[in-house]
Amino acid sequence: MRKYLALFSFCLLGISCSKTEKMDITVIPEPQVIEVKDKVSTFDIHSTFSSNLPEKDLKDLSAYVAASPLQLKVSESNTAPFRFELVESIDGISSPEGYTLTIDQSGVKSTATTAAGLFYAYQTLLQMAEFTADNSYRLPQVQITDYPRLDYRGLHLDVSRHFYDKEFVKKQLDAMARYKLNRFHWHLTDGAGWRIEIKKYPELTENAAFRPYQNWQEWWKGDRKYSNKHDKEAHGGYYTQEDIREVLEYARQLHITVIPEIEMPGHSEEVLAVYPQLSCAGKPYHGGEFCVGNEETFTFLQNVLLEVIDLFPSEYIHIGGDEAAKNNWKKCPKCQARIRKEGLKNEEELQSYLIHRIERFLNEHGRKLLGWDEILEGGLAPGATVMSWRGEEGGITAAKAGHDVIMTPGAYCYLDSYQDAPSTQPLAIGGFLTLEKVYSYNPVPEQLDDSQKGFIKGVQGNVWTEYMPTPEHTEYMIYPRLLAIAEVGWTLPEHKNWELFHTKALEEVAWLQEKGYHPFDLSKEVGEREVAKKPVEHLALHKKVIYNNPYSNHYTAGGDSALVDGIRGGWTYLDKRWQGFIGKDLDVTVDLGTATKFKSIATEFMQLTGPYVWLPKEVTFSISADGKEFTELYKETTQVPTTVETLTFHTYEWKGESEAQFVRVQASLNEIAGGWLFLDEIVITD
Repeated sequence: MRKYLALFSFCLLGISCSKTEKMDITVIPEPQVIEVKDKVSTFDIHSTFSSNLPEKDLKDLSAYVAASPLQLKVSESNTAPFRFELVESIDGISSPEGYTLTIDQSGVKSTATTAAGLFYAYQTLLQMAEFTADNSYRLPQVQITDYPRLDYRGLHLDVSRHFYDKEFVKKQLDAMARYKLNRFHWHLTDGAGWRIEIKKYPELTENAAFRPYQNWQEWWKGDRKYSNKHDKEAHGGYYTQEDIREVLEYARQLHITVIPEIEMPGHSEEVLAVYPQLSCAGKPYHGGEFCVGNEETFTFLQNVLLEVIDLFPSEYIHIGGDEAAKNNWKKCPKCQARIRKEGLKNEEELQSYLIHRIERFLNEHGRKLLGWDEILEGGLAPGATVMSWRGEEGGITAAKAGHDVIMTPGAYCYLDSYQDAPSTQPLAIGGFLTLEKVYSYNPVPEQLDDSQKGFIKGVQGNVWTEYMPTPEHTEYMIYPRLLAIAEVGWTLPEHKNWELFHTKALEEVAWLQEKGYHPFDLSKEVGEREVAKKPVEHLALHKKVIYNNPYSNHYTAGGDSALVDGIRGGWTYLDKRWQGFIGKDLDVTVDLGTATKFKSIATEFMQLTGPYVWLPKEVTFSISADGKEFTELYKETTQVPTTVETLTFHTYEWKGESEAQFVRVQASLNEIAGGWLFLDEIVITD
């Protein structure tokens, strides 16, 4: 809410005030309530502030504001122009991170119930300040009442696929603080590399933190092996425990909680390469899952977690829990013995056994378990919190069962997706996630009732770095989309405004560039595919489609009418416009209703090898008068190699003159196991 009040200009306490004037205000995330007066106050650099914060908090704030562009100096004077006051309560604000901020003729005053609230008030001040050439700055006279919508507002950074040093991490924490983000999810371990020093298990960083390849793609396409850190060709790195403590202290001063992730039971190839006795096979490079039937597995995990707990003060420890292949467990005598001994039904419940056991261990040490939504499979641990990434379904299920949830669905929160037309962007894993789509996300599903909605605790942007080999590339993918995550998590939906946010984001991109970040240049955005911007008219529109092989329940694009609904697909198969098929050839027949003359048949497929999406091996068009006997009209064998990684679209098209009631389209899978086919529309024209 913005209210504009015109007041007469007058000055007190030597603060310079302008005549009636209104400043444009750019604050991300948008405050909940802001009353803007047609008046501006000017302050000198090195102005003073007073505060009743406790000694340690005052020391933190003093250091921060002294190093900031405003360069405030602490003072014990009651007449200091800036005042930051702790109070017991504030009417209308229940969040400990809320604050009020008043700028008027008497100076600047902020109130909050915690040091975090006063810190966020200062972030708002920093964003509003307009610097002049004479060592001073202007602030609009305003009254702000502000607080976050959600308690948890996070950024996830994968440092396993590519390693970034502690200075890069601290740089991102600085930006997070500016946008009032308060959780940093540090993805420290994964199959591509172990990144945290564990003193009890030195092999993890000696031999599992380095690879004989310059980047993840080379490693992934190569032998996927690791190397000793002293090898000449070794690439990678890790954080010492001193590095970790340094980052944690830096984050604490910014009121950011750092949540470590230690992957289990899957995504653990790097551990099993150096401690193969913890795998089902008992030898390195044979699977990526811990052997749950081996008691030594739990000894190892608990010892690792003890050192992690000793380092990290966070309430949560993230244990991963995602994408565990269970085939090795099915063949493993130890795992099968565990299933029988514990009375488990299957391998899903075996994973749940591990999750429950680890949760009990964490609880005994005063911590809570956080995991990806696969931890729901086989039964959720009693006090676990779910991070929902495979859509919102896992989060909805968990909330209905009374579990806390962090929403981070790939369609809105995965910042490794292309953010603009892929042909204009560096290589990414796929998808198409614009700033506008991130901004449109509502992390509190309408399917939940009011009591269930309270279990949605937060939202998080995820950065997976397979295709981000450099710090510059990683920042390019993070910003400015992280700004949208910040406003989604902080600002109530009724106070959001896309047009206003877009204008602010354009300005923030310039600020980020000035401060040495490498954001995507939003001013050069191309946008959606042209063919996806408007419906297409054609002879098959809304006709009956007969499926001889079913489409995937995960990518229906609207169901049986999807291929003739006139809606063309965009840059990503995640846009609910592309229909997906996995493990089966495409075989559909369009019933035009009556014998119809036509001059072309066309359909388009995509290829994006990162998520296993390939063009078909070949496509065949056939026609029939009765829907039973078909005559082949056209066949095209795909010439695009399966090794082409960049997002590729190919149209298979027949042109000529023909007549039929039934048109059959067949597309065969290539030989790559687990591959997908995606097409968007069957277009028949006269």
